[in-house]
Amino acid sequence: MSRTRLAPGVEVVAVPGRGLAVRTTAGEFLTVRTREAGESALLSRLSEDGPVPTDEDLDRVVKAFEQAGYLTDEPQLPRWPAARRDIRLLGDPILTRPLAANLAAMGAEPRTTPAGAAADVSPVQIADLLAGGPAAVVWCLDGPVPAGWWNAADRLPEHGVAWLRCHREGWQAYVEPLAAGPGDVTSAHVRARRLAATPAHRELAAYWSGPRTSGAPVRLGVPAAALLAALLADDLGRWATGAADTAGFPARRRLRRIDLRTLSVTEHPVLPVPAVAPTPVAPIPKRDE
Repeated sequence: MSRTRLAPGVEVVAVPGRGLAVRTTAGEFLTVRTREAGESALLSRLSEDGPVPTDEDLDRVVKAFEQAGYLTDEPQLPRWPAARRDIRLLGDPILTRPLAANLAAMGAEPRTTPAGAAADVSPVQIADLLAGGPAAVVWCLDGPVPAGWWNAADRLPEHGVAWLRCHREGWQAYVEPLAAGPGDVTSAHVRARRLAATPAHRELAAYWSGPRTSGAPVRLGVPAAALLAALLADDLGRWATGAADTAGFPARRRLRRIDLRTLSVTEHPVLPVPAVAPTPVAPIPKRDE
């Protein structure tokens, strides 16, 4: 019989005087009742080393592990597909540098546009973003998004290019959902949903359009930048390898808000905004002469 592997994040521990317990991927401990199978036999079956015992009782326990999702046949994590390795990074270096390092370590081939290049300045044409045939474009801003900056980038999914972005507003940063095809959430959808969700929609719209008077500037620290880069890299990795969503909202329907003072992350569901027909203009009646 082939050797059995525990799924990543699942562990079995021997508890003195209590037998075996399995620690799940959610961090919960569950008691394991081996009965006639024997604890040492189960540990040997699940271990990477040693003989692989087998009998009917042991097979029953292993089958229960399998049905609970605690076993895997995957020998390693999925590799980054070659067709999706070319990732173009735009924006502020404090965010693009750690993101590029993360992506390279994961098997991607990030290309960072130098600071001050034309692609970092609005307006940007869709042809500029598609130059070089990237599989995905990521745009990171250490500040609010000026009106119209991401209009062209919102069309990337129409051309088969994934589109991911993040930006900062004071002590809050936002990681928007990855858009990779028709019906996914764009930056325009996020702005519309955020305006609709707050009673201060006039103030928020004014904040985005500027001008703004600020005191001492907010400095994006290294830990905060590393967290944002890690979230972006994880989203890209799941898209590239087709990994399943984890607990919480689906990745393509999730807006994440990061408190840069505490590095806490909250998730908010966000849906596309349906296209609507323009309001018809009623004809002006003519006065009788």
